[in-house]
Amino acid sequence: MTETTQLWLVRHGETEWSLNGKHTSRTDLPLTAHGRQRAIELRDYLAGTKFAAVFRSPMGRARETCEIAGFGDVAVVDPGLVEWDYGIFEGRTTKDIQAEIPGWSVWTYPITGGETVEHVGERADGVIARALAAAPDGGNVALFAHAHILRILAVRWIGLEARAGSLFALGTGSVSVVGHERETRVISHWNRGFEE
Repeated sequence: MTETTQLWLVRHGETEWSLNGKHTSRTDLPLTAHGRQRAIELRDYLAGTKFAAVFRSPMGRARETCEIAGFGDVAVVDPGLVEWDYGIFEGRTTKDIQAEIPGWSVWTYPITGGETVEHVGERADGVIARALAAAPDGGNVALFAHAHILRILAVRWIGLEARAGSLFALGTGSVSVVGHERETRVISHWNRGFEE
């Protein structure tokens, strides 16, 4: 690994649940028409970018985004890129949950039947290690995945605790880049979306 390695974090396109703010982990929903359009825009944006490796979540929405973006034939499935397991909160919006549990946040409340934020951070650390190993001479590595795992991966890249991912919003069909400024790990670009 050299200080020229960059991880390109690509969030999948819109699904019906992401559009409506529902926590989506294990539920495997397809992209909406708008989500597929975003993936086409990702293809255009990423055209010509060379990647030493491409990894994707095993979930269909990440696979579909990766394929439309033009990397389906080279992407390696990495189970560490699955979204945070929300347990009993799967399919529910924060507003709906807060009506029952005032002040609830996925970042601060115990996730019954799911994962702790610290466990998701450990998974993110594993993904980072595999991505770096895939680019021993430096270069770009693309990671097609989901909002919370990518937010956590970004903060783990720069040495913050996983919970600090709460400070970084990430839109559907967006691209973010983490890399280096000399030998220091940095967030180079964040939440690059596409205009209507």
